[in-house]
Amino acid sequence: MTIEEVAPSLFRVEVPIPDNPLQSVNSYFLKSRDRNLIIDTGMNLPECRLALSAAISALQIDLNKTDFFVTHLHADHLALALHMASKNSRLYLNRTEFDLISSPNGWEMYHDFYLKYGFPDDSLHQSEQHHPAKSIKPELMQHFTPVEGDETFLIGDYAFQCISTPGHSPGHLCLYEPSKKILISGDHILFDITPNINSWPIMENALKEYLLNLDKVFSLDVELVLPGHRSIQTNHRRRIQGLKEHHRTRANEVLAILEHGKKTAYQVAPLMTWDVSYASWERFPIVQKWFAVGEALAHLKYLEAEGEARSQVENGTVLFYKE
Repeated sequence: MTIEEVAPSLFRVEVPIPDNPLQSVNSYFLKSRDRNLIIDTGMNLPECRLALSAAISALQIDLNKTDFFVTHLHADHLALALHMASKNSRLYLNRTEFDLISSPNGWEMYHDFYLKYGFPDDSLHQSEQHHPAKSIKPELMQHFTPVEGDETFLIGDYAFQCISTPGHSPGHLCLYEPSKKILISGDHILFDITPNINSWPIMENALKEYLLNLDKVFSLDVELVLPGHRSIQTNHRRRIQGLKEHHRTRANEVLAILEHGKKTAYQVAPLMTWDVSYASWERFPIVQKWFAVGEALAHLKYLEAEGEARSQVENGTVLFYKE
């Protein structure tokens, strides 16, 4: 666990995530005399809880005077906040994502969605059982306060503007402080790793939205970027250009795969290049296959919308192809 003051009264707390390719998540503590704000927290795991509790103690944070802002619904950002919030805390989360988490048929919707794009039924059941989102308990969200994307949070000398940046998730949010030129980017912009762009049942074209929202923050005057994982950086425009080039390269790779005939998203994913330590697709953990297939599908849907690929349904399964 690392604590670093990145700006006056603004601290980065590196929360370790054991046995996970992400390694850790950055939690940001914003202190003030009247009220504090903790941005993202880590998973509901003993190691994450221990690290976050140690930081709360070291920084003398009173949880009765502390609210939680969650950039997006992924378990490494949301889950622990549900357990750390006091009865006096407010939990800020995008309303779309709250509704998605709270849906009584959410897992059934995802199951049908992935099944349609070729994910085997038995493997789907396994991935759902081990998915980190299972640790999120909707009944703990009694402190939920909806955020639409145009609010301002006044904490001490800071006035952070909320910016809606869907793509990495359906309701992803960033925080921007124009006078201090600070952008808390969540998983919208990462520097040492590339944000996973998944496909969601409620998003028609997640990759397209992600790219448009990269453009949305490109024009911001930023001197310090505080991302959800790994190192903090300064040049968000250069990174945005790199991320856009990355996804064009990925899209071209998917097109090359389709040169060899019709394929489902599940058949495309093993043929893509992955920056992982697993020797083969068979050795991918089942949850990582979930994310990989989702990313393959996001690129396939993007290519179809751009007119570079097409799809057809055979026996209830969607196949993509290049004409």
